[in-house]
Amino acid sequence: MKFALSLFVASITSLTQISTIARAQSSASTTWAVSIILPAKLVAGKAATLAVLGVDGRLAEGITVTVGETLRLKTDQTGRATFITPFGVPAVVASGSGNGAAALVEAAEPPGKTKTLVASPIVSLLDQFSICGGHFVEQADANRVSINAERAFVLAASPECLVVLANPRALPGPAKITIENSSGNWEASTTLASLHFDPPIPALVPEKKSKLALHVQGSDQQLRVRVENRTPGVFRFLRGDAQDLVTSGGAENSGEIGAVAVGAGDFSFRARILPAPDPSAARRYLLASESLAPKELKSRINGYARDIERHPGNAEKIARDLQIIASRTIAGDFKTLLEAARTALQ
Repeated sequence: MKFALSLFVASITSLTQISTIARAQSSASTTWAVSIILPAKLVAGKAATLAVLGVDGRLAEGITVTVGETLRLKTDQTGRATFITPFGVPAVVASGSGNGAAALVEAAEPPGKTKTLVASPIVSLLDQFSICGGHFVEQADANRVSINAERAFVLAASPECLVVLANPRALPGPAKITIENSSGNWEASTTLASLHFDPPIPALVPEKKSKLALHVQGSDQQLRVRVENRTPGVFRFLRGDAQDLVTSGGAENSGEIGAVAVGAGDFSFRARILPAPDPSAARRYLLASESLAPKELKSRINGYARDIERHPGNAEKIARDLQIIASRTIAGDFKTLLEAARTALQ
């Protein structure tokens, strides 16, 4: 199975755009920075499987990950590790190599309860996405997931959620998801969208403004897209290194970003489709973070949680405030939970 990242790379001189595709396991030299993939929801007392991706986007073997306060795991040859979700905690944080990820913890449900699969209505062809609501097997590979009859790859799993990556052969457009495991069969639907960028117009020249045009294939719906600059020393967006845009929708679904070259050299940026905001999840992450917050921030964090519940229209402002707080906070579980709450409000 090949893995793909929505990472676009070009040069100020050649302006040839490519998408980077990861094909195998990471080597030691590319795992100094990692991304930890957790299922969106865990179940108290039940096993779950996480995955670790190296800086190159490949599954990384032999990476030590701390789950919760004391549990230390090492990823196996598949780049994954399995753990038991603790009881009595609202959320779990997994951390390793300076990065972390958080997941909410649900109570175990009675056996035989009917459940409905839920997936985002539109997902990127190149990014992993969550499917929740089934009776899943905790070992990722024990869940057989297909998208339009093409076998998809399951990165991480819990009884409640899977994290899935579409097959590289998948095409943009409506998609039927089928899941099979020892507990039964489920179906869901989504739309696979592909993001493409044109070379900048006019061509990038240091200190002169230009524009990047984004085109969407597979969906005529307006999409919220976040574009993150990976090489700020060579290239920058006019409104910061991370910029959100809303595409036009329609048959010619597109959007654009203002940009300027800082100097000659290769530049890269990552584009991803943002899911719908989830204020309820954000509130739960904030409440989980309160006990870890510095004394001077506890009442403020609690206030944000109350505000989300009472005034969901304030979500955008709260997300900005959380970003500022997180930027001033040292790495750790508190910061990871803040960032999870902010992401849920995007």
